[in-house]
Amino acid sequence: MDKDSDTYQTIKFKSESSYKEKGSKFISLAIPVTTEAEVKSVMKELKSNYQDAGHYCYGFRLGSHLETYRFSDDGEPSGTAGKPIYGQIQSFELTDILIVVIRYFGGTKLGVGGLIQAYKESAKLAITNNTIIEKHETLSYIILFEYSKMNELMRIIKKHHLTIIEQNFQEKCTLTFTIRKSQCTQIILELKNLQFHPKRTNTN
Repeated sequence: MDKDSDTYQTIKFKSESSYKEKGSKFISLAIPVTTEAEVKSVMKELKSNYQDAGHYCYGFRLGSHLETYRFSDDGEPSGTAGKPIYGQIQSFELTDILIVVIRYFGGTKLGVGGLIQAYKESAKLAITNNTIIEKHETLSYIILFEYSKMNELMRIIKKHHLTIIEQNFQEKCTLTFTIRKSQCTQIILELKNLQFHPKRTNTN
């Protein structure tokens, strides 16, 4: 996120870890998410799967520009759970991620400092047991073209390693594809110089 302006980091898959401290067990999960609706759905599922747990603390951040984030202590003393979890998301410079730490109380109170450390370490374990990947912001375009110009268009697609979303080579040929945001101006100009007329779509 401090690299190219259209580059961000997230996790590759769902990962699970466990951490124990003075009898308390902390199960931590790092889950790729892209919307708040996904977060709500995951939280509902986890509360159903771990019904006997005492706390379901979490932190999440969404969007390539880090525009949406939230964290919750879920009944733990204020600032001892959600904030340390979210702090690890910040530390690893991640987005489109939800980290949930589920606590089973072991009978011994950990104190404020102990809780902060336990939730921090649990969140860190969930991340380090995953794989961090780079993604790029993209924009979608569609082109309507004559069949005779297909080879010319495909050369541009391959040259810039563009991702094709949909193609139709029937009576009217159309091609829908994505361009990395930082490369849009250059590639669109190149297409227009070849008499192609790309139009933005509403898919992203």
